[in-house]
Amino acid sequence: MTLYTSPALLAELKGILGRAKFAGKFAAAGESPATLLDQYRSFTQLVDPAVLTSAGSRDPDDDQVLACAVAAKAEAIVSGDADLLSLGTFQGIPILTATRMLERLNLRA
Repeated sequence: MTLYTSPALLAELKGILGRAKFAGKFAAAGESPATLLDQYRSFTQLVDPAVLTSAGSRDPDDDQVLACAVAAKAEAIVSGDADLLSLGTFQGIPILTATRMLERLNLRA
């Protein structure tokens, strides 16, 4: 299985990891947001998606996730985001919870 990300999604993750509410957790673990981001980058494949116009998501920020999936020719989008999950599929790509994706993977094994 290959996990994909994009420059826009990496930038969003960097911003989230840099939030003050996580600082204590990083300090307690002896880690930094930059280290975690580097580790994430090491096991994902970077794609550079085209900008989607009117993707249909209730949250325009989610268009970055959809664009990444299309560029990667992904088999699925795995998310806990209610706006993404409400779509069900996007351009033939199913949008699944982590639990549902694990169930699908177990069925293939």
